[in-house]
Amino acid sequence: MGVSHGCLLCVKVKMFVFNLIFWLGGCGVLGVGVWLAVSQGRFATLSFSFPSLSAAGFFMATGAIIMVVGFLGCLGAATEHRCLLLTFFVVLSTLFLLELVGLLIFVTCRDKFDKYAQSNLKEGLKLYDTDDNLGLTKAWNHVQNEFRCCGVQSYTDWFEVRNQTWVPLSCCLQQSDTCQEDSTSWWKEPCYEKVKLWLGENISAMGIFAACIIVVQVLGIVFSMLMYCQVRRAEKYYD
Repeated sequence: MGVSHGCLLCVKVKMFVFNLIFWLGGCGVLGVGVWLAVSQGRFATLSFSFPSLSAAGFFMATGAIIMVVGFLGCLGAATEHRCLLLTFFVVLSTLFLLELVGLLIFVTCRDKFDKYAQSNLKEGLKLYDTDDNLGLTKAWNHVQNEFRCCGVQSYTDWFEVRNQTWVPLSCCLQQSDTCQEDSTSWWKEPCYEKVKLWLGENISAMGIFAACIIVVQVLGIVFSMLMYCQVRRAEKYYD
């Protein structure tokens, strides 16, 4: 029985450590989501499908779920409670499968998402500088000034707004009274691609972090089942 008790203790310590790392990882993911929401919250009025806001919501939700699951795993390891261990195993396994399905959907439907987001943003251009849409107007001005871009896919997107070759003042390289009608003084790069590139550069490190979290998840699934079996074997022995 000493060997079995030693195995249980070893698995218990490893599971607790891995779940603590998992919980801390959840804190990190949640922090990234909050940072995105705060630092890029000025994009909120452009469109609900704008990439920065979708990423912020995704990271915050994922981080919160990871923290709850990690806490559940730590509690199960500390108390050696079979019900908690089994619940943790089922929840973590389900979460892992959902992540794989979500990743597959994202990879296969990425182009569709881009087309939908771009279409939605173009519809928002029609509300630019209209009554009750001051937030949207300020958001577009800020994005175009900050990223030195114009329009969603091209500066020609703005032509549809007033049915003429006109762009907002924020599209001008150097703002003047005549620059809105002078195409040589406009930013030529599309805002959607520039912001998307900015997001990719700032979140690329999260790919490595996510891979580490997945490894910890797999180890958590394995150790939770091992510990569940050890606890069950120990209970049968004492019965």
